[in-house]
Amino acid sequence: MAKASPKRAAKANRRARVAPPPRVAPPQGGRLSIAILSRNRKLYSTRRLVEAARALGHKALVLDTLHCNMVLSRERPAIFYRGEEVPHVDVVIPRIGASITHYGLAVVNQFDMMGVPVLANSIPIARSRDKLRALQLLSRFGIDIPRTVMCRYREEVPLAVEQVGGLPCIIKLIQGTQGVGVMIASTMEEVRGMLDTFWNLGQEILLQEFVAESKGRDIRALVVGDRVVAAMRRQARTGEFRSNIHRGGTGRAIEPTRDQGEAAVKAARVIGLEVAGVDMLEARSGPKIMEVNSSPGFEGLEKVTRVDIARLYVEHAAQLARARPVSGTGAQHVRV
Repeated sequence: MAKASPKRAAKANRRARVAPPPRVAPPQGGRLSIAILSRNRKLYSTRRLVEAARALGHKALVLDTLHCNMVLSRERPAIFYRGEEVPHVDVVIPRIGASITHYGLAVVNQFDMMGVPVLANSIPIARSRDKLRALQLLSRFGIDIPRTVMCRYREEVPLAVEQVGGLPCIIKLIQGTQGVGVMIASTMEEVRGMLDTFWNLGQEILLQEFVAESKGRDIRALVVGDRVVAAMRRQARTGEFRSNIHRGGTGRAIEPTRDQGEAAVKAARVIGLEVAGVDMLEARSGPKIMEVNSSPGFEGLEKVTRVDIARLYVEHAAQLARARPVSGTGAQHVRV
């Protein structure tokens, strides 16, 4: 096979460099156009983000993620929404539900390719959705987590249970939300039965330490930027070990301790999120991070703490839009 000449190689390399159209710098302190990716504009968090954006003098545009059609071409990437090209936006706030993670990440990537600042890009969202990957990263950077084991064969189950501290233990789907796919097993028969069921359905699961001293409660801390802006202690209803508000749990506003606040902020940073809901257990050894949520619902947190979370969310998005450097060629070139 003939070797390509240096001139031809250089020409091919130039063709492989793709740049989106120049991004216009948003006015400092002026009105911004903010796109909110959400399947339902009537959802509490989406509705509140729209209200906060408008109260701050910005334009809010709600886009149903699944109706965002991505156009890929040599000239420039684009997004069409219900048949029309999406007009100029200054920043995107993704509210990507777990059921549409794959398509949602593609839409987020498309906006990023177009040079539009995104409050959470696809990599940290994907990290947060994969519980195993998130826990791997958290433990790698010295953040305390409940002891966790992943196994795949029935004969390995007894050792796995022993490794998480024995019974009872928690069984979790790698991908799940709002307490769905989280169970407690008190006997080896229950553990085996649950694992067999999920494995037969093609699901991957984790075994996790049961932190008895938490007594059906945990802490949800909302991180915006480099600080915890609101936190509450959630208590499970009687007969339930999951403290999620969607599961009937109750919440009470708290001021997190220094250790809890630092752990929450560090967890969000490790995952790579500007805004995150961080769930932690109160163990005798200190806070144990359970989960980092990239699209945290904040209805319960706003009502319990009376903090205007939506406003803080939008203000941080606006700050991100104005801080994003603008070059003459838009976002950095992408090499194929």
